[in-house]
Amino acid sequence: MPEQDRKMAGPLSGYRILDTTQMVSGPMAAMILGDQGADVIKIESTTTGDLTRALGGRRAGISPVFATTNRNKRSLAVNLKSDGGRTIVERLVATADAFIQNFRPGTVERLGVDYESLRRIRDNLIYVSISGFGEQGPYADKRVYDPIIQAVSGLADIQADRTSGRPQMVRLIVSDKVTALTAAQAITAALLHRCRSGEGQHVRLSMLDAVVSFLWPEGMAEYTMKDTERRSERPTQTRDLIFETTDGYITVGAVSDTEWAALTRVLRKPEWQNDERFRSPAARIRNSQERLELTAAVLRGRSSAEWLERLQAEQVPCAPVLRRAELFDNAQIAANGLIVEEEHPYAGRIRQTRPAARFEASPAELRLPAPRLGEHTAEILSELGYDRRQIAELLQDGIIATPDEHDRP
Repeated sequence: MPEQDRKMAGPLSGYRILDTTQMVSGPMAAMILGDQGADVIKIESTTTGDLTRALGGRRAGISPVFATTNRNKRSLAVNLKSDGGRTIVERLVATADAFIQNFRPGTVERLGVDYESLRRIRDNLIYVSISGFGEQGPYADKRVYDPIIQAVSGLADIQADRTSGRPQMVRLIVSDKVTALTAAQAITAALLHRCRSGEGQHVRLSMLDAVVSFLWPEGMAEYTMKDTERRSERPTQTRDLIFETTDGYITVGAVSDTEWAALTRVLRKPEWQNDERFRSPAARIRNSQERLELTAAVLRGRSSAEWLERLQAEQVPCAPVLRRAELFDNAQIAANGLIVEEEHPYAGRIRQTRPAARFEASPAELRLPAPRLGEHTAEILSELGYDRRQIAELLQDGIIATPDEHDRP
């Protein structure tokens, strides 16, 4: 990575990651590694680049989603279907530690960038394949977006409407994000294994596997102990923990007996402590529908501020339910320094979160803004030994691309 682009060495400083992925799962995984200091080179097509560039709110070829999942990366626009483009990527692979792809099955083989081909160039390469359903099975060839995984994983069933039982989607692309977090951790683990053994490897991850594993601990609790009688400890249609007050909404949770006793004091319902339905954590889970409805009826009687003050005084877990626009004024978020605002050189003023994990000895930082398509093509090729004449010829032949003039602000 050029010295001028490095503010401070992060924990992954010195590693090079080649990111050929699109949409969110792969790009976000690579972004996390970039936040932690890795030199991430985003390899995009010479025409449209990552499809998220075209999403709403686009400025200079950079949308809000693209800006926040492709920060701390450099963009190389190259035609992988051409011999010259494949040569460029092969030369990059020789310098790389990890290669991430989420092409549809069979694509990497046709392009000549499959694991077996690239390991012949760098035998200790970490090669990461992210797919929707996996590489085998009846769904392997299906086109996949987040709602498809929410449907098949059981997540939509968990979110079912408590009155009608109709399955519902989480209103976030949670499947992509869970996959991204899982992939980033897996890549780091593979790099650690290589440090110890010298071995590269192929890491395979499907969105389906990541999401089912994510929801399992409590979402599949009633199916976990196979040899015991199955019963629903947490009814699917139980109401959530959002409670209405006279002027808004709060959330309240009481898991332990101590917390439950404190909650009954706050609500002035001491008789609930001796109620057989609520005398233990397991009983409170079995009877959660009744417990939550009774709690909701009491909480409707006072303001959010009054309840939160009383609940906090008794050490009952609670919080206001914030609207998204209220995040910017929340005292805790401000104390964490979580939301940062910077001037993007092409997209204007943007807000985003800093890297969530804080490293004392090797801070993760926002070093580079999300790039325009092909913004670093010439720079990266120069690092690989291409001279100006060769770069100009590649550009003329359509093998590479640099930012178009109309993308400038």
